[in-house]
Amino acid sequence: MISLIGSPDSTLNTINATKRLARAITISQGQFSLLLACCNSVNKQQQLLSSLIQFSPVEINEILLPPSTETLYTTINDIVGDTKPSSLMIRGLESITAINQFIISTNLMRDEFPKKFQFPLVLWINDDILCNLIWLAPDLKDWAATTIRFDAPRHKVFEQQALIA
Repeated sequence: MISLIGSPDSTLNTINATKRLARAITISQGQFSLLLACCNSVNKQQQLLSSLIQFSPVEINEILLPPSTETLYTTINDIVGDTKPSSLMIRGLESITAINQFIISTNLMRDEFPKKFQFPLVLWINDDILCNLIWLAPDLKDWAATTIRFDAPRHKVFEQQALIA
């Protein structure tokens, strides 16, 4: 079986995706922008965030959501307050207990985000959350720029494994 993880192509794709995300954050300074970073591994997300800090000339702030988080807007507002960070990374969505309700409430509040948050907002998601966004909050998903992928979608990995077997 051939592993796609750790291959030269995989590493190059990861570097290019990191640069694209850094560029999107830089371009969006001073205005609200919703960016979706898709990575299926929580450990890899943390590594990518460290790499991103190296590539980005912009200060990157991070919020790690606890499993009990109910709303994104209120959580950000409570933590950020009146400060205006250069950019904000939101991680931990995969651990939220009531993720469907969280996504629905975020979609309902989507018009408030640009009014209050004049900075790029990066949501770190996995394939499951991306599917939930598409089904439960298509308006919110449409607001985001193209999803930046840091690994192959799960179905592509399974297809590749089936071809090799």
